[in-house]
Amino acid sequence: MQTLKFKTTVKCEGCINAITPYMKTIQGIESWKVDLSSPDKILEVNVLNGESKSITDAVISGLKEAGYFAQLI
Repeated sequence: MQTLKFKTTVKCEGCINAITPYMKTIQGIESWKVDLSSPDKILEVNVLNGESKSITDAVISGLKEAGYFAQLI
């Protein structure tokens, strides 16, 4: 398993609820969470090995569709 970390513009539980439908559609994600206590609102995504590039693109695209920004860190 590999963990990808993204800096996001997600700010609250309501934002998490807004991105959840998009995150659920991405194949290869084992789990994900947003650290709302972090100044950068870090999204951690646990993925299956070897799928990180396609998942990175899908996460960034999904959050953009939901109205949020994500940048791989």
